[in-house]
Amino acid sequence: MVFSLISSLVSGVRGGVKAGLEGVGDIGSAIVSVVKNTAVTTLKETGEFVGKGIEASASIVKGAISGVADVGASVVGTISGIIKGTVSGVIEGGGKQEEAVQGAVSQAIYSAKELGINIGETAVEAVKGSIEAVKEVGGDTAKATKEAVLAAVETAEDVSGEAIEAVKGSLETSIEGAKEIIEAAKKD
Repeated sequence: MVFSLISSLVSGVRGGVKAGLEGVGDIGSAIVSVVKNTAVTTLKETGEFVGKGIEASASIVKGAISGVADVGASVVGTISGIIKGTVSGVIEGGGKQEEAVQGAVSQAIYSAKELGINIGETAVEAVKGSIEAVKEVGGDTAKATKEAVLAAVETAEDVSGEAIEAVKGSLETSIEGAKEIIEAAKKD
């Protein structure tokens, strides 16, 4: 049951994002609103699924990345917008901040691996998109930064040793406070 809901959510988002981006000249500017609107609409249609926040946001990211690829746009150049649209759409649709951030950032890392794109750069863009989304909806940005950084690092650990080094290095040089978050997590 859950698998078919996830699959239909991914497909629905993919179709919605593809349709929303076809014929658009500046995909980078349009991606946030297209993904956010698609997420909100899709979550309203699958109301009982909102309780599965991590899976919902991960499915939205996976579908959005596929939709971007379908229209021939650069995926890595749209990661921040995809994550921002996903996180803000999931929160607006009734999801929890922590689950929205974790699911979205994790799926961005897994998708980067699947597509062979730079995992470190993807992690940075995903964390930035999460922070921007949480700021936009009036959430706790310090908490979102910590959630996003830890989700990126934990997911990279699942991917490979090379991925973990790329993600840590990229986050530590590009995201304010990431080094301290990563160091504190080592102590726990």
